[in-house]
Amino acid sequence: MTPLDPRGLVNRALLVGVSEYDLTEPPHGVPGDLPAVKHNLNRMREALVRGRVFGEREIEVARSPSLDDFGRALRAVAGEAEGVLLLYFAGHGAIPSAGDELFLQMRNASVVAGGHAVFPGAEMFTTVLTVLATSPARRIVVILDCCFAGNAARVWEHFDDKRRVMLLMSVQANHRTDAGDPREPTPFTAVLAALLDEDRDTTLSDLADRSRERMTALGLRTLRDDPWEPQLRTERGMDVLLRPGGGQDPSAPPPRPPVPTPPPGPTPPQGPFRAFPAVLLALARGLRAALTDRFRTPGPPRPSRRAVTRIVLAAGLLGLGLYGLPRWTGGDEAACAPPLELRVLTDPDLEPTVRAAADAYLTSGENTTGDGCRRTGVTVYSAGSSDVVDALRAQTGAWQEPRNEDVNPQRDIGPQPDVWIPASRADADRVEAGRDTDAVAALEPAEEPLAYSPVVLAVPDALSSEALDDRVGRPLSEMVDRLTARDGDAAVRRPDPEFTDTGLLATVGLYGADARAVARGERMVAQPGPPSPTAAELLCTLPDDDAVDHRTAALVPEFLLRSGVGCDATTRSTRYAQYPEDVPGVEPVYVRVRWRGADRDERDRDASADGFRDWLAGERGRAVFARDGFRSAYDRELLDAPRDGEHMLHAPTPLVESAGRDAMERALRAYRDAGGPGRVLFLLDSSGSMIGQWQGPSGGPGLLRQSLGGLGERDEYGVWAVAGTGGRPYGTLLGLGPHGRADAARALDAGARVRDAEADPHAALLAALDEMGERGDDRRPQLIVHITDGEDNGRLTGERLDDVLDRARATGVPVTVVSLQSGGCDPGRPDRRIADVSGGRCLDLGDDLGAALHDEVARTGTGEG
Repeated sequence: MTPLDPRGLVNRALLVGVSEYDLTEPPHGVPGDLPAVKHNLNRMREALVRGRVFGEREIEVARSPSLDDFGRALRAVAGEAEGVLLLYFAGHGAIPSAGDELFLQMRNASVVAGGHAVFPGAEMFTTVLTVLATSPARRIVVILDCCFAGNAARVWEHFDDKRRVMLLMSVQANHRTDAGDPREPTPFTAVLAALLDEDRDTTLSDLADRSRERMTALGLRTLRDDPWEPQLRTERGMDVLLRPGGGQDPSAPPPRPPVPTPPPGPTPPQGPFRAFPAVLLALARGLRAALTDRFRTPGPPRPSRRAVTRIVLAAGLLGLGLYGLPRWTGGDEAACAPPLELRVLTDPDLEPTVRAAADAYLTSGENTTGDGCRRTGVTVYSAGSSDVVDALRAQTGAWQEPRNEDVNPQRDIGPQPDVWIPASRADADRVEAGRDTDAVAALEPAEEPLAYSPVVLAVPDALSSEALDDRVGRPLSEMVDRLTARDGDAAVRRPDPEFTDTGLLATVGLYGADARAVARGERMVAQPGPPSPTAAELLCTLPDDDAVDHRTAALVPEFLLRSGVGCDATTRSTRYAQYPEDVPGVEPVYVRVRWRGADRDERDRDASADGFRDWLAGERGRAVFARDGFRSAYDRELLDAPRDGEHMLHAPTPLVESAGRDAMERALRAYRDAGGPGRVLFLLDSSGSMIGQWQGPSGGPGLLRQSLGGLGERDEYGVWAVAGTGGRPYGTLLGLGPHGRADAARALDAGARVRDAEADPHAALLAALDEMGERGDDRRPQLIVHITDGEDNGRLTGERLDDVLDRARATGVPVTVVSLQSGGCDPGRPDRRIADVSGGRCLDLGDDLGAALHDEVARTGTGEG
């Protein structure tokens, strides 16, 4: 997708640098002042001004603000930005022992250490994201230059309203960095500003890639002596231009898009009233901000207190009424009234295409008045498909007016939609079939879908078959059997059935109509770690390991084989599409959502919704879907013929019928049941060599504690301390059974310590596999987690390693190994071989260990504790 060019829009940047702290003395002080941060603010402001995206008056600098001052500044810029909103923070960052939150420490910050450290005077990054998400800005950019900046990635990943938020972090998770020379900017910001000064088109993703390359070339390292690697998190297709190239004068103002010439109007008055048009323009801007607040408010449109204040002040100015404003323009800006804003909610896999269609519609003739003004604005966002169905079915009252923190669709999904575009008509049927009697929203689905895309088995070139009868006309299970028959190492992956309809539609085929086939279907798509949330992310993660990429087929919508995904720079295996006969396809449908009480502008909103629907269903809307690789909703043929290098079939037959409401509900229930209460046994290396890997959130006990968030009260788990303590190769810290999380944490605090002994991973793993094998008759999901520094892997060679590998194959219990040594998971190493053979996962210092281990455990557990 083309990056957003925000020039000509109202852009805002807030540069926050905390170089001085009120409290730096032990025991509650922060580590110290940061004089280099003073230079950061000056350098970043200069670079942004020269970049010509932000005007000088659009950049606010906050030098060592208190927590309250920071909050006020953040809320102010969030409400004013329309194009891009940029927040830059440099200062101290802190994380609690669990590592699941990042705290940005302001001038009045302090530290209260202990089992659960707290940070008064610091702002949680979750809160920062929540405030930023209230902004009407089309793109939100956050740049963090602080210790532990990479820990913000986990917060971002679990933040529900992140669709517009792009996050650039100075360093990977759980790493501290050098504060730099006090006479110049910190190393990361120095690199960043230098790149922004280069006269070339620079997007945020480009900035992230080049800063990583530049810092590698400079040989910069973290305080753990690992390579210093900036990190980027964005949703697929999200990017923004931060510096246009072209050799223009850096002092020149940013170019504005052409605006329509207004029709002839009255001659502006002279003399004392010469400034009148400028005053009116200011009034128009105030009204626009007020009305923007109004249309950003979820539920029945109502002006906020802030909006009312703006309207009253604007009306009081010169004693003018709120109608009949002259069209004098005061320069080259047309005085268009703000258009009514449609809120369009869609499936995550559809969001890039729907967003591209909305962007095209905004500038179309159908959406433009004779005066050159827009009739309608469109805001596109997405949320997990199952969450949306549940909210529209049983939570519309809470969506319109949240009553508590437990059920709040405004927070978890987004504002109340005017339009919903699910990936299947069956979703609307599911809502209607189970809707509450007191629902405050009504659905009006269009009769016909907008387009069609089959869910295909995308098979790597090395495993594909060109025979037509292998590519069409067979059930999915048979296609998978034929694939594994060609290569015993072949695997199949599917996106999360609860997050996108693509995953759920694929699951309909995996399970079939036989309830006993659920376990077999899940084995077909078994993988280490949780499933990718979207089909696009699935295709992006496969190339992380060439061997996995070349032998793994993916269940994805066919259109992604043409439109591509947000990681196009990544080299991946070419894939052929196979068309299972029992997997329903993606059929986006336009659903008008009407909310009780939202009738103040009902006629205008209906006209806007109808106009967008007609455009999507018309020739130009179909062209957008065709460009992204969709098929006709009527004859299911490709709207554009296959292009060179595309391995799709123009008209495969047969293509399965549309998804049914009952089939999708049945598959979802079976999928949730298959992920019931689990059992996890942790082996914590407690030998003497672990002394340097024991303390803090990235130490052995800290990583174990973080992973407990993936376990609930119905799960069973236990912890063994692995060290030679007498006759057994381990000591029991926590017996295998159900536990409250607080009780488990107390047991770890009391018993987890380094022992003056060596570890015997061979004997401990055999004992753990036997223990889990004996308990496996109840068919609960099981997992063994081995956290080790690898120093005693000399006891895992030759016949001893073969013993462990054979036992792992026989019991079928996956073993996830967390290696606290660099390269511990390299091919051929014992930890990697054990994980691969058992169907587990090997994690080492190249991974975000806390987040990755949490996800592995959560895949086995229920996470309800």
